[in-house]
Amino acid sequence: MSGTWERELDQAVRELDGADTLAFGGVGFAGQILPATEAYRRAEQALREHPEAARKKVDKLLKKGSPAGKAYAATLLETVDPAAGRDAWARLRDDDGEFTTFHGCVMGRTTLREYAADRLGGGTP
Repeated sequence: MSGTWERELDQAVRELDGADTLAFGGVGFAGQILPATEAYRRAEQALREHPEAARKKVDKLLKKGSPAGKAYAATLLETVDPAAGRDAWARLRDDDGEFTTFHGCVMGRTTLREYAADRLGGGTP
């Protein structure tokens, strides 16, 4: 039987799997927190509290998620294992999947290729 944290992690990973937008904070003038951002935070917490189980789900998201989901997964890996995060970004450099980004109220569009190159170059999300 699954515990509450496992159900919450599964729900968070499902949300990230279908995400089409990457945002790590509030978006728009109202600073709204998107469902994917909230899911990212829950997955990040699960990685701290239950690293082995959460890592397996994040690894799967990295392989099979939407483009934004893969970016969230690589960022999650980067927070707990910088070398694994760097490897993830290196693998994503050849992925042309597109997604929307938000930095505050500024919306943009990018590819995993571009985003990964920026992350490998020392940029921040």
